[in-house]
This record gives sequence, structure tokens and C-alpha cells, in this order.
Amino acid sequence: MERYFQEEIECAPREKILAIQNEKLVAQVKHVWDNVPYYRQKMQEKNLTPEDIKSVDDLKKLPFLSKADLKEAYPYGLLACPLKDCVRIQSTSGTTGKRVVAFYTLKDIDIWEECCARAIVAAGGTNEDVCQVSYGYGLFTGGPGLNGGSHKVGCLTIPTSSGNTERQIMFIMDLSATILCCTPSYAAYIGETMKEMGLTPEQIPLKAGIFGAEAWSEEMRRDIEKTLGIKAYDIYGLTEISGPGVSFECSEQHGMHINEDHFLAEIIDPDTGEVLPEGTQGELVFTSLDKEAFPLLRYRTRDICTLTREKCSCGRTHVKMTKPKGRSDDMLIIRGVNVFPSQIETVLLKNGYAANYQIIVDRVNNTDTFDINVEMTPEMFTDNVAEVQNRKKVLESGLHSMLGIKAKVNLVAPKTITRSEGKAVRVIDKRKI
Repeated sequence: MERYFQEEIECAPREKILAIQNEKLVAQVKHVWDNVPYYRQKMQEKNLTPEDIKSVDDLKKLPFLSKADLKEAYPYGLLACPLKDCVRIQSTSGTTGKRVVAFYTLKDIDIWEECCARAIVAAGGTNEDVCQVSYGYGLFTGGPGLNGGSHKVGCLTIPTSSGNTERQIMFIMDLSATILCCTPSYAAYIGETMKEMGLTPEQIPLKAGIFGAEAWSEEMRRDIEKTLGIKAYDIYGLTEISGPGVSFECSEQHGMHINEDHFLAEIIDPDTGEVLPEGTQGELVFTSLDKEAFPLLRYRTRDICTLTREKCSCGRTHVKMTKPKGRSDDMLIIRGVNVFPSQIETVLLKNGYAANYQIIVDRVNNTDTFDINVEMTPEMFTDNVAEVQNRKKVLESGLHSMLGIKAKVNLVAPKTITRSEGKAVRVIDKRKI
């Protein structure tokens, strides 16, 4: 039987959700106009005032915000309340330039943790569960978000953070952890390590996993579920909007419910900015409906996905987003073809490989080179050259069918690709473009 953390709102009729959104959007636009000169100027450039926004139907009139805006306004340019009212910052794990710094009031944190609690309950969590949070703590939102959500559900919370895999496994086994929260690549590594230790899925006390912060395929999900003997749930979020819990999977495991009472979602054409009809793939855009300290209106996430309002068997009525295919800024354009790492992962897992791979792109004599280093599992490792060559051909053929371009596959020995305890580093792009 499906359980809910806040059933009245999670299962609210569409009319009620829309009324909440209309009321909150009007108030939020006024809040931003009054307190964020940076965004007020963007509105004035479009000859807009708060009075022009009367309902969600008017959302498309508002200007977009992008990561470039956040960097330009760093650190305080998008802050919408006095600094004395802020109690925390979180920051992105960005690798170039200035990081994004998001601010939170106590109310902002409370709402964020409620959203994470909804995700934990949707994964079967109750106050009788032991929830191990193996996302990074500190500036990264994963650890603090799921930690707070776990508290709200009433779970015994193990704040292991990421890393020290031996200790992670010790706590899972000794404290009989039932829910694991971490990145999917780290869950796969924990599962791989437990398997090497001789632990079978039946011996592992975990029943569910809540995995996010990076793109992962359905094949990777099934692989993790099989190794750990769990049901693996997707969770989505981004620091700019709050953190994990913006949307989450239910027992149907077919798309993530967006917490529509707090976040308003649109799908746009990433090239033109035009709002696309429901069911069309495009770039996901979010508006924070009740964030006090750092309220972003029409923030372009760069995540590529689809929205659907098809009735869900779980009883929740909030719109669902598909698992992001990838990010438009993570997407590689190789010889003119769009390539997402998740497509490569799908081919590898279908052919019996683990999700341990690295894409290396370079440019030689004005032509893109496309290499994929793929780690063999211990079971398939062999020094039989003919067998290795045959395996390479099978993978190269499968990748060519999936991507439409040829890649050179290099099969490497087990454990030779560096493991990540956070977000996996999948792509090395050496091109000077």
C-alpha cells in the first residue's frame, strides 16, 4: 500500500495545485521585484511589472535566468532577503570559475527537508527505518537534504557522508541499514565491493536506495538492484532551486513527481526558448514558488527531459518528469552528432559490463577522435587476444547503432578506472574548442 508524507497535497486535485501555484507565483514575482534589483532590471528590459503576472499562464512573459546570470550576480546579487535572515549557504560542485552559492532561510530549509521526506516515504521509508546518507555533506546539497528529510520521517539516520567504503559497509551491516542514499555510481561501487566480500543480496539488510546527482540509465538501475537486493529510486534536484527533492520517484519507478506546490516546471526549446507542449522533449526550466532567500524565476537547468500528467498508479497527482537524458551542457557534439554519456552506459550494461567507463574525445587534423575505455568485469577478464577483439567489435557495433557514429573501444583490466565516491568523472574532452 502506497504511503505519503503529506497526502493532502501530494494527492491534491489539479485545480487545487493550480490555485496554489497561481497564488504563490504572483506573490513570488512581487517579492523578487521588490528585493532583487538584478532581476527587476531584466523584467524592466521586457517592459514588465509584477502586475503583468496574474497566473501561471503569464509565466512565459518572464525573462529566463541562466547559470551565467548566477555567476554574474555572485555572490549576493540574487539574494532576496536581509542577510541576517539567512542561516545557511549551499554550493554547487562546479569545476570552472565561480561556484553557484545558494542562500537559505529557516523556512527554506524546512520546505526543502519536507520535499526530501516525501521522497523517502515514496521509497517505502517509515520511522522504523535506518537511513544511511552516503551523499557528501558540507557545501554539496545531497547530504544535508536527505539528512533533514530522514529526520522528518523519523528514521534513524546514519550520516556517513561519501567515501571510506569499508566503513560504509560496516555500518550497513552492523546497524542493519534499510535505505541507502548516495550517487548511483557510488551505490554501484558499494555493491561491487560487497559482492567481492562474498556478501549476497539476501545477506544485505538494505531494502531501498535513493540515488541522484548524476545521470544514470535503466540498465544501471537494474544492475544496482540485483547486486544490492533493493528497489532503486531516482531523486532529482539542483542547488540553484534547493537541492535533492525537487522531484522523486514513487513505487511505479516511471518518472519523478515534481513537488508542484513549491516548484513550477516548464519544458522549452533549448535553442529558441519557446515553451513546448506537454510530452515534448526539451530543456527543463524551474521557478521557485516560495523560496525566500534565493528565489529563481524561470531558471534554465540545461537538463533534457519530458513532462507528463498521465495518471500515476501511486495516487500522486503532481506532474512527472522523465529521467533526464543528460544535460545540454554535458552533451558532447562529436563529428556533428549529439552524444550523451547515458547512451553509452546503456550499451555497456546491456552487454554485461559494469558502469565503469571513460569517454576521451580529442581533435586530430581537424577531425574528432572518440575513444571509450571500458573496464571488463573480473568474470570476463582474459588474456585471450581473439576473445578481447571479438568483445570490442560487439561493443563498437552496439555503440554505432545507438549513436550513429563510430567509437574506438579499449577494453581495460578490472579496477583500472578510478572510482568516484561522489559524481563520476565520465568525460575527458581534450579538444580546444
